[in-house]
Amino acid sequence: MRPVLALLAAVAVVCLPAVGLARARPVHAPAPPPAAAASPGPHSMVAAANPAAVEAGLKVLRAGGTAVDAAVAVQVTLGLVEPQSSGLGGGSFMTFYDGRTHRLTSYDGREFAPAGATADMFMDGGRPMSYPQAVLSGRSAGVPGAIAMLYMAHKQHGVRPWGSLFGDAEQLAEGGFTVGKRLETILNSPFPPQNSAPDVLRYFTKPDGTKVKAGDRIQNPAYAATLRLIAAQGPDGLLKGKVAADIVRRLSEGPTPGSMTLADLAAYKPIERQAICRPYRAYTVCAPGLPSGGSATLEGLGLLEHTDIASRGPTDAQAWLELAQAERLMYADRDRYIGDPGFVDVPLEGLLSPAYLADRAKLIGETAGPAPAPGNPPGAKMAGIDSTLEPGGTTSFAIVDKWGNVVSMTTTVESIFGDGRMVDGFFLNNQLTDFAYNPVDKDGRPAANAVAPRKRPRSAMSPLIILDKDGRFYAAIGSPGGPSIISYVMKATVGLLDWKLSIQDAINLPNLVARGDSFSSEPQRYPPGVVDALAAKGVVFRQGFGEDSGLHGIVVKDGHLEGAADPRREGVAKGF
Repeated sequence: MRPVLALLAAVAVVCLPAVGLARARPVHAPAPPPAAAASPGPHSMVAAANPAAVEAGLKVLRAGGTAVDAAVAVQVTLGLVEPQSSGLGGGSFMTFYDGRTHRLTSYDGREFAPAGATADMFMDGGRPMSYPQAVLSGRSAGVPGAIAMLYMAHKQHGVRPWGSLFGDAEQLAEGGFTVGKRLETILNSPFPPQNSAPDVLRYFTKPDGTKVKAGDRIQNPAYAATLRLIAAQGPDGLLKGKVAADIVRRLSEGPTPGSMTLADLAAYKPIERQAICRPYRAYTVCAPGLPSGGSATLEGLGLLEHTDIASRGPTDAQAWLELAQAERLMYADRDRYIGDPGFVDVPLEGLLSPAYLADRAKLIGETAGPAPAPGNPPGAKMAGIDSTLEPGGTTSFAIVDKWGNVVSMTTTVESIFGDGRMVDGFFLNNQLTDFAYNPVDKDGRPAANAVAPRKRPRSAMSPLIILDKDGRFYAAIGSPGGPSIISYVMKATVGLLDWKLSIQDAINLPNLVARGDSFSSEPQRYPPGVVDALAAKGVVFRQGFGEDSGLHGIVVKDGHLEGAADPRREGVAKGF
């Protein structure tokens, strides 16, 4: 057995009992800080998309909190200052590394569809709804799961009282937060249909009738009040009582109302799924379980392991071609086979089996060629191809505490401002538009990602944790970006592990997203000659489709932590 495979067999998954709302101590107390903590440099760190969220997380860590404690503070702050991306009304996936046991746990806080959801609810007169019609409808919102997921993780790995983790965000909501340039740009963009939604216009319009701009301050006392309820009651403060009733009422309004009920909200439960870990070079890469994008990311990396990309580098067009080809093969499989494993048989082991990856990687050549068809992995059942539109409106962060515990978490309201409907200071998600609008493909085959009651939609979110050859934490990385998340995370992983770049340089690399016959990228970021060489190989970038990632990562280097934030956004990485 290869050494990495032997290590993989030893990587266990924490499976703990379901938890109630009562405050409890963690299953085990954190171990003392490792001996390496004596080395210079930071040993606790937060990397996230907004400085205010990073400071909130660091404050918790300095007070003796764990990475999961800090994640609560980071999430509720991001939901306030970056409402276009995530929030109380959204969902998330977390990959967690236990610094004491070196075990990986995957937490699924993905939204699920109401009991009244139907497979054809995004069809209109026999045809799929337009995207604006679907996303702005009351049908697009799933039952939010991020807070319930964090509560579950906190019961198991937190040490600070739950109610103590909301203070910074509450104060910021009451006193006002400063609008950033990115939020201003989004509000003035012609694309998101949510920008015309009444709640979005109301929230971001000043008394003089103009939209807020960078540097303005927004106060949100309703958000602060909701945080107080959640701090006191846990997820029940969101999923039951007044806030839950307000959610149901808001989604029932408009010409295309939703079916969500109080019973749907009360029924939500986060899930501990088995973290998926696979070897890559001398490392082990771990990702959240289905229906996240983790399996697709691991398939893409598994395909690349059969290429010579590691011996090349970012100045070599063939290296970028190999990345593009691996992405195309991976996306073809993902679009056919991936869905909620509680409802469909996903051939996960077949997709990640060494024999299948080796055979599929033979399709990676010297030129791009036509779009590849889905493969036929062992255990696969024929499913319809899903061409769901998955726009980006997400954020991702990484946290390491002094005990060596690690959180890698991606969290979202799906599209920009979710469905554009605000309740009690936060926007609701439009996560159900991640389902297939049409429940069958053109050949009548049912889509694995079709809508069903209480089903979770397929996701691209892929917060990774990477272990070294000894099974210890090496790096955490994740990104927003809709379906492009998988490409962004693959690129950064290749840069870090194959090309031996710093975490910052790996994040700064050009994004290249290859799906079907479409290639989009950032031509200005490539070294001279690479774009022309790629075009000669059949990779011609679409004009006007730059790729906007939001990668954040932390890596162990020389016994201490090194963090990085994507320069394409407004994040920072700070530690102590």
